[in-house]
Amino acid sequence: MRVALATCRVLPEPDPDQRPLLDALAALGVDAFLLPWDEPEACAGLEADLCVVRSTWNYYRDRAAYLAWAEATSARCRLENPLAVLRWNTHKSYLRVLAERGVRVVPTRFLARDARASLRELQAELGPELVVKPTVSASSYRTRRFSRAELAEGEAFLAELLAEREVMVQPYVRSLETHGERALVWIAGELGHGVRKRPRFHGGDEAVVPVPVSDEERRFAEAVLATVEEELLYARVDVARAEDGELMVMELELAEPSLFLLQHPPALARFAAAIRDRALAARRAGG
Repeated sequence: MRVALATCRVLPEPDPDQRPLLDALAALGVDAFLLPWDEPEACAGLEADLCVVRSTWNYYRDRAAYLAWAEATSARCRLENPLAVLRWNTHKSYLRVLAERGVRVVPTRFLARDARASLRELQAELGPELVVKPTVSASSYRTRRFSRAELAEGEAFLAELLAEREVMVQPYVRSLETHGERALVWIAGELGHGVRKRPRFHGGDEAVVPVPVSDEERRFAEAVLATVEEELLYARVDVARAEDGELMVMELELAEPSLFLLQHPPALARFAAAIRDRALAARRAGG
């Protein structure tokens, strides 16, 4: 069985999951290799039973090209997560869809490119401290936080961003500094582990600490994932607590999330086994 792990030619930051996953797959007899999505020569000659999207962390620079790659790849082999999921989840408007499906999400205003918008008015609507970022983003690309004292700087940043792309504006969630944002990792039908993440903005590093998953978090994450119609290999549900103490979705990561496999070895073993099983099923179906 041959399995491609999709990445990019130049990672914007190291992928701690990469080497452990390659080693775990090799131990199971899987011929796994890295496939940079943005290297046309490698993709043109792709021969694999399965392609698992992992560290394609520069996709936001050209989402159209990325989705074209995903479509071409899915015509050559089984793609996980599926193409429809990548199309939906690589634009943050999925938060609006989740809200329409009854999921509580962080309040979000979406602004079209070149829209006339005032950060002062958005502060009156959403709160005194706001987070401004593109609707297509990864690794906190061009994500900034502004208080009322930084209004002039924030207005300039918002206008600059709107001149280039679609933008989203959210209230800064205070519980991130106390309870923290929790990333709940789901692999092959099982919610196994979680980490606490510190708030991250453009240029910052990601820092995580393993935490147990509470029964409340488990129920919430499973309810969120139940609204997704497509079959998933992996998912990460990032949650925080609203002002009333209830859980809400900050991000639903279905395209290329870190799964923090080093923080939970059983998840690494389960992920590798699930990849092997799906590659085997794809090979049998193709045969």
